[in-house]
Amino acid sequence: MGLLSQYGIKTPRGAAATTPQQAQQIADSLKTDDLVIKAQVLAGGRGKGHFDSGLKGGVRMIYSPTEASMFAEKMLGHKLITKQTGAAGRICNAVYVVERLYVRREFYFAIVMDRAAQGPVIIASSQGGMNIEDVAAENPEAIVTVPVDIRYGLSDSDAKYIAQKLGFQGKGVQQAVDTFKNLYKIFVEKDATMIEINPMAEIANGDVYCMDAKFGFDDNAEFRQEGVFKLRDITQEDAREVAAAKWNLNYIGLDGTIGCLVNGAGLAMATMDIIKLNGGDPANFLDVGGGANATQVAEAFKIISSDPRVSAILVNIFGGIMRCDVIAQGIIEAVNQLGLNLPLIVRLQGTEVEAAKKLIAESGLRMFSIDDLDAAASKAVQMSKIVELGRKAGVDVSFELPI
Repeated sequence: MGLLSQYGIKTPRGAAATTPQQAQQIADSLKTDDLVIKAQVLAGGRGKGHFDSGLKGGVRMIYSPTEASMFAEKMLGHKLITKQTGAAGRICNAVYVVERLYVRREFYFAIVMDRAAQGPVIIASSQGGMNIEDVAAENPEAIVTVPVDIRYGLSDSDAKYIAQKLGFQGKGVQQAVDTFKNLYKIFVEKDATMIEINPMAEIANGDVYCMDAKFGFDDNAEFRQEGVFKLRDITQEDAREVAAAKWNLNYIGLDGTIGCLVNGAGLAMATMDIIKLNGGDPANFLDVGGGANATQVAEAFKIISSDPRVSAILVNIFGGIMRCDVIAQGIIEAVNQLGLNLPLIVRLQGTEVEAAKKLIAESGLRMFSIDDLDAAASKAVQMSKIVELGRKAGVDVSFELPI
């Protein structure tokens, strides 16, 4: 919310707290008995969520500094479970204590990058305070969509059109226009990929406020947006994805059992598809890119094997820019460092593939080397099922293969 205030956008008075004592001090400083405390967790549906402490709701109305401290204690250090977090939940490390404003009307406003429009698109609705997906399904005519030419920015006429379509009147029209244009300014100047205000509100005196905000920023712009990226809370992210980013690896954790190491996003998607076609479930998306070195490959193996659900690993490399012998060297380093005892299926094709096969053969490591992708995926699924059966029976499964 501080970023919004820097750009002259009206927001409720408040501040973040990381301890119950801080929450009480902030509540006391606001000099009002009408307050709201919000769990600062990177997930939607907080209001309808619940904590592992037993507390219901990640957004609560409170009426005194004492209540601020009490609710902060039940939120901080506990996991909030919502529809978006799944059963695992997300740890709450901070709460936002803010004055409660009495809202006359609520709106939805967002700016996103849209491939079809090849630039920013504004999505707005007169029905704020609820999931925009629900509005789109139940009342699509309530949604206003306006593409913005990034060369010229958001014009006064387009901003006024949106304000009037949403139903702003009187002084609220100009305030809404100013708010829209300042939000667009943030979007461009801070290299945002998404800004979502839900709700944007018209309060009792007719002023326009942004009551809550979600931001997404372009990771490629980190070098020039240091101030923004310093605000990043990695405790809200998958630790494996954070580790992968340090090594310039593209990793997304999934719920399956077959770890994947692939070069190229398209080939990674195809690899996951063929695993599914063979009756398995991928444990991750992992693209090592076209310029990875042996150390990066070894780190990729560490990240994959850190997932306790993984019961087999499938490596699928097509060497174009990426050389197969570099991948092979990384595999050898990783297996030796980790003492890997999971079945490993390797499919290498392309540049320096013969040198790669020679390295693997001379390493003395035991793994499945299969040239056909469908056969490799099928083998990965079979081996995964064997390991899973062993785990369920409490039996360690080791593999001894002829070299």
